[in-house]
Amino acid sequence: MSKWYKKIAEGIPSTSIFRKSLPEGVWDRCPTCSMKIAEVDIEAQLFVCTCGHHFRIGSEEYFSFLFDDGKYKELFHEIVPKDILNFEGVQPYKERLISEQEKSGLTDAVRVGKGKLNNVKLILIAMDFSFIGGTMGSVVGERISRAIDHCIKNKLPLVIISRSGGARMMESFYSLMQMAKTSAKLILLSQAALPYISILTDPTIGGVTASFGMKGDINIAEPNANIGYTGPRVIKESTGKDLPKGFQRSEFLMEKGFLDIIVERKDLKSTLTQLLELIMAKDKEEQA
Repeated sequence: MSKWYKKIAEGIPSTSIFRKSLPEGVWDRCPTCSMKIAEVDIEAQLFVCTCGHHFRIGSEEYFSFLFDDGKYKELFHEIVPKDILNFEGVQPYKERLISEQEKSGLTDAVRVGKGKLNNVKLILIAMDFSFIGGTMGSVVGERISRAIDHCIKNKLPLVIISRSGGARMMESFYSLMQMAKTSAKLILLSQAALPYISILTDPTIGGVTASFGMKGDINIAEPNANIGYTGPRVIKESTGKDLPKGFQRSEFLMEKGFLDIIVERKDLKSTLTQLLELIMAKDKEEQA
């Protein structure tokens, strides 16, 4: 069992705050309905409670149920982060990278997989919130950029699953540059007439939302995902105004026209299959 659900630091809210009081064999308690959830049941339900609450999951969980038989080839994992700016903070960035890699088992906050989804060949990219809050640094941007190049060279569709706290402050302007870099690469993908589907999950905030997160030919979100640029608390403190109910949640953004469709996790694979087959069939027809 992966450790993506464990609390990583004191003071950070977690969906596992009730864990100490739970009996053996119970995985968690749903933060929405407070139901106790067994580990076997929650995995079978793709980490979705019977009330509809979608627990946060990592790249490996997405890869395992989206790729056919859970089989895929990981690309560009050899690209690893460096402390270019010698950033000093509460913990030096160089030390933070080592501790995060050891704790999460990841080398950075994004993974690129190549495989088949219901026999449709594609590149699937998934972000991992367990690595420094899924923040976007230079390696995230580079892996995504190379994945897009690979799509163009091999004429493959692209799907990106975003879950991110935004730009990685420890990399300063190098992080911000990835917004323009990935956006420019997506233009090349579009010019090659290859589809890009963006899936926004809870939470997707900041630079990711402002770049590749919202640039899909089709933008999908999981239910009740927090999606935005700046968090609600910061906006409220800056404007001094109360925000509408459900502000920055998937359903609110859908109503305002920022999303094309909200899809429950259990329907994600079939929905992606239908969309990819439809888009690619239309492109072939137009090129004929």
